[in-house]
Amino acid sequence: MMQYFPTDPVQLTEDRTAIKAIDQRALPNAECFLRLRNAAAVAEAIRTLAVRGAPCIGICAAYGVYIAALAHLREEKTAFLAHLDADAAVISAARPTAVNLSWAVNRMMECKARHIAETPQEIAEALCTEAETIHQEDIAMCRQIAENGLKLLPDGSRVITHCNAGALATSRYGTGLGPLLLGAERGMTFHAFVDETRPLLQGARLTAYELHRAGIDTTLMCDNMASYLMAQGNIQACMVGCDRVAANGDTANKIGTSGLAVLAHHYGVPFYVFCPSPTIDRRCKTGADIRIEQRDGAEITTLHFAKPIAPAGIHCLNPAFDVTPASLITAIITEHGIMRPPFAF
Repeated sequence: MMQYFPTDPVQLTEDRTAIKAIDQRALPNAECFLRLRNAAAVAEAIRTLAVRGAPCIGICAAYGVYIAALAHLREEKTAFLAHLDADAAVISAARPTAVNLSWAVNRMMECKARHIAETPQEIAEALCTEAETIHQEDIAMCRQIAENGLKLLPDGSRVITHCNAGALATSRYGTGLGPLLLGAERGMTFHAFVDETRPLLQGARLTAYELHRAGIDTTLMCDNMASYLMAQGNIQACMVGCDRVAANGDTANKIGTSGLAVLAHHYGVPFYVFCPSPTIDRRCKTGADIRIEQRDGAEITTLHFAKPIAPAGIHCLNPAFDVTPASLITAIITEHGIMRPPFAF
């Protein structure tokens, strides 16, 4: 197996007392690992994007609920349950847009409810098993998403990516990058044009890093260069992940995704969205119902630069996501297959 990254971005330590997580803020310059030992640390890692990517934060949240249980094992049962519920709420509130976060926490709380009559130690053990199951399910889903998506990409395809939807954002193959990584393992060749993904540069820092390590021909470009490239008529697909899919097929993904979809529609380039089924939120009727996270304007004015790049005190607009209408999406690829419009989940 090609080692585009040596380990899953989130996993338990060998003694199962903490979460070992790649600090994605340090990439590509350094491979650093965090040790998350309580719910507050898990929530902070997710909030600050040390751990990021919708499936990955779901896995981290699941392990986080288990780690929270460990922290309260010495308490009497009533206090143990109350503190566990409070910690789960802290984790769930870390970021609002990606549905995988609340989905994973809710699933862990359902596990707790099934074992409510047992001792705190037994509840913690059940939570550990449930979190590991969620992790293994994600690995299997990502592999199948990669298999399904590879059917859409002829050998030699030239594609555009946005943000990061590889192994760092999920586990193993990833979603939006999965077909490229799986195809490369099988000897196929692709050329990936990776947009930098302002303002946090996940494309430049993470996607380019993963694809380059995998030996895939990779070209980095600024976000506003996609139209220039598509106009040349030699791009076979746009490939993105997503953080939430509404029941009608509208999708929320990293800011700039909808603009890329508009360009793809104009130039006749297929626009593919990749996600595991837990990312589909059937309770959310349309994209208008998706809450969009607003982040600190300092991410625009100073982050990743030695000096400020904007006047002090300037007002900033910094939504972390936007919504791509279902009408601009060629297909949504999950572990269950390739779904085309009209979408109805």
